[in-house]
Amino acid sequence: MFFIGLGVAAPPRRYAQRECWEALQIAHPFHRLAPRSQAILKKILCGDNGIATRHLALDPLSEAFDLTPDVLQVRFARHAPALATEAAQRALRDANRAPADIDAVLISTCTGYLCPGLTSYVGERLGLRPDVFPLDLVGQGCAAALPNLRTAAALLAAGHVRHVLSICVEVCSAAFYLDDDPGVLVSACLFGDGAAAAVLAAQPQPGRQRVEWKSAVSCLAPEKRDTLRFTHKCGMLRNVLLPEVPQIAGEQAAQLLSGALATAGLERPRVAGWVFHTGGRDVLLALRDQLGLAASDLRHSTAILQEYGNISSPTVLFVLQAALNDSVPEGLWWMSSFGAGFSCHGALLEVGRT
Repeated sequence: MFFIGLGVAAPPRRYAQRECWEALQIAHPFHRLAPRSQAILKKILCGDNGIATRHLALDPLSEAFDLTPDVLQVRFARHAPALATEAAQRALRDANRAPADIDAVLISTCTGYLCPGLTSYVGERLGLRPDVFPLDLVGQGCAAALPNLRTAAALLAAGHVRHVLSICVEVCSAAFYLDDDPGVLVSACLFGDGAAAAVLAAQPQPGRQRVEWKSAVSCLAPEKRDTLRFTHKCGMLRNVLLPEVPQIAGEQAAQLLSGALATAGLERPRVAGWVFHTGGRDVLLALRDQLGLAASDLRHSTAILQEYGNISSPTVLFVLQAALNDSVPEGLWWMSSFGAGFSCHGALLEVGRT
């Protein structure tokens, strides 16, 4: 399988973390929080946590504090199809392909629910063929991009399709929640909104950068499920995020990489590029420690985190696009995402010239 087009999209409004703090202080939900909770929010939003700004589907920012199930569902239904379509259109342009060329569309999300799923709305907006194969994937959290791509690889390898459109979209602002749970508060300060799409084919695009999906591996740790997941409270999604998540992410990512390299018969120095889901500042530090990486190896993940925050499932594709647009050496790259479950996924890519 080859990546022949990539596209990303984010809401036009970008908010600095300090803007979010200023808006919080005049919001009614903030004054119902315990002093310790207010202090946590101030520390994260006004301190150095690796995030400078986030793109949010909120205009004005005070919309974030209208916390009712109906409002949040309307926010997801309005913005998720639009963001997914925008990212897909950019990916199609990048691939020099028309909507009619797409044989299958796979869309991952975890921050809202529609039935029929997002494939119905996005397919209509893009003008995909009526016989396109649609697959909606839910419940995989921040890790979803790689399972989505692995499904596309299986469809292409089976010869059932020629072009697959893979999309991840999250409206995290449709799942924000405020109470005195530290994990909920951290989540409200960490996540942003956005979408990313890839056009995938069985053959590379002549005359341009060659990005080949070589192999993929996954690891599930259900015994750690309660460290990172969504639950429901008062009819709304509520993120569970425990302090041990960065350490778990680092350990799982390191184990997955070691196993993948051993299976492929490769030595660690063969990996020339690193594409990681950002998670957060502490997650990136854990990845550096557990995998023995330099800060420069994670510079693209760090840059995406700084501008967008954690966008959940689309994030790793934002990072891939940034790396492909930079001067990362050609050769084997390792791409990895992790999230709810606890789940961790990785793939070896080979990047070169056709």
